[in-house]
Amino acid sequence: MNHDTRTGGEPRRTEVVSTHSVFGAPCWVSLTSRDLQATQDFYAAVLGWRWRSAKLGEHFRIALANGVPVAGIAAVASMWQMAVAWTPYFAVRDADVAVARVRERGGTAAVGPLSFPPGRAALLADRDGATFGIWQGELVGNWEAWRQAAPTFVRLHTRDAFDAAIFYGEVLEWATGAPGCCEVEYEGGEVVLRSQGDIVARIDSGAVEAAPDPSVRPHWQVHFAVADVPGCARTAEKHGGSVLREEDTEAILRDPDGAQFTVTSRRSR
Repeated sequence: MNHDTRTGGEPRRTEVVSTHSVFGAPCWVSLTSRDLQATQDFYAAVLGWRWRSAKLGEHFRIALANGVPVAGIAAVASMWQMAVAWTPYFAVRDADVAVARVRERGGTAAVGPLSFPPGRAALLADRDGATFGIWQGELVGNWEAWRQAAPTFVRLHTRDAFDAAIFYGEVLEWATGAPGCCEVEYEGGEVVLRSQGDIVARIDSGAVEAAPDPSVRPHWQVHFAVADVPGCARTAEKHGGSVLREEDTEAILRDPDGAQFTVTSRRSR
C-alpha cells in the first residue's frame, strides 16, 4: 500500500509513473500480519526477500526481491481487527470515484480512502465478499521493474466470472478505450485482464457454463514466481507454514498467520 519506495541505494531516479497514465491494473500487493518479525522471517526463508522500513511507521515493512520493492507488510491485523490475508491493490485515477462506484454496485468500503503520501488508498470488497484495494497516486518506483519482479499475476476465484468482470470493469474502468486502461478478454472460460499487453489478472469461476457454486468463498489469490516450487513448499513447512496443494509447477501455501499465497514456476502467466 505504501508506494513511496525509492531509496538512496538505487542507482538512479526513475521516471515517476502515476495512476493517471496506468490504471485498472494491479499495482501493489500487501499482507496484513499480527507479528511483523515472524512474518518477515517466514517470507525471507521461503521467498528470499529482504526487508526495509517504510515511511508509514514501525508497523510497516517493504519486501525487496533483488533490490526491487515487490510487496508491503502491515502489522495491523490485531489493531484494526482485520483478517490476515494477501490483498492486491489496483491503480485508479480517482479513489473517491472508485469507492462510490463500489458502493453503488453493492460492494463494501472497509477502510478509506486514506492519505498515504504520495497517494491515497482504500480497502474494499466486491459484492461477493472478495477483498481488494485501490491506489491513486504515484506507482512504485521503477514501475517496469516492479512488473517483472512482482507477482506473476493475481487471480480472482469467484462464483460467477462474468458478473465479477462487469463489477470490476465498471469500478476500475476496464475496456473503456481510454489511454492507459486495461483490456479484457474471455479465454477458455476465464476472464483475462491485460495491461500494456501483459496478462496481469485472471478471473475464474469453475467449469464453463456451470451454475455458480455457493460453496466457493470468493477471494483474490496472489501468485509469486519462484525458481523451486517444491523447495519453497518444504521451506514453508519447516518454518511453521503449511502446504494446501502441491503440483510440479505450482503450490498453494499458508503462512504461520494463516495467509494463503501461491508459488509458481510459470512466468508466462
